[in-house]
Amino acid sequence: MSQILDMIIGKRLSPEDLVKKWRQSIRTQQRELDKSIRGIETEETKAKRLLKDAAKRNDTASCKMLAREIVHSRKVKDRLHTSKAQLNSLIMSMQQQLAVVKVTGALQKSGEIMGMVNSLIKLPEISASMQEMAREMMKAGIIEEMISDTLEMDDEAIEEEADEEVDKVITEITAGLLGQAGAVGADLPKEKVKQKVKEDDDMAARLSALKAV
Repeated sequence: MSQILDMIIGKRLSPEDLVKKWRQSIRTQQRELDKSIRGIETEETKAKRLLKDAAKRNDTASCKMLAREIVHSRKVKDRLHTSKAQLNSLIMSMQQQLAVVKVTGALQKSGEIMGMVNSLIKLPEISASMQEMAREMMKAGIIEEMISDTLEMDDEAIEEEADEEVDKVITEITAGLLGQAGAVGADLPKEKVKQKVKEDDDMAARLSALKAV
């Protein structure tokens, strides 16, 4: 019974089994990132539709808010695509480890793997799984130091979107209908704004969830 438990928790897994387990875990993380990317794209599509509606109403404030969220979501999506590429590189490194194991019977220390894991562990979507993998890699001797559990995302760079980017998105999506947001005249009358406030607030809440990504 103890042997079965040891196999389950990984204490007596062979180097080959460990590498195979890590590769499977990495592929699972890739699917998680794909799911996150699809979610972002869905919300971006909704935001584009609302932005076009706001432009028709000459609602500058809503246009700016939605465009800013679209800029933010695109940056998050780019970061997720970059992380997917890093996971692909990690799979290739695992392939190399497997080749080494077949020749020497042991895993090899890798600064390259440690660097990639250090980077990927900071990604909220897959942090927990990457931390677990990092601990297993330490025990197996592939990496030499414990990975920090601190998630240090460059939030300021993501949050402080340049007005130029926001205006560019508005012009892109509205085909120039609204033009430069800062040059637009007065917004809707108060009674019209009240009719749209719930719809805009709902979308803002959904898009704001991206900031936790």
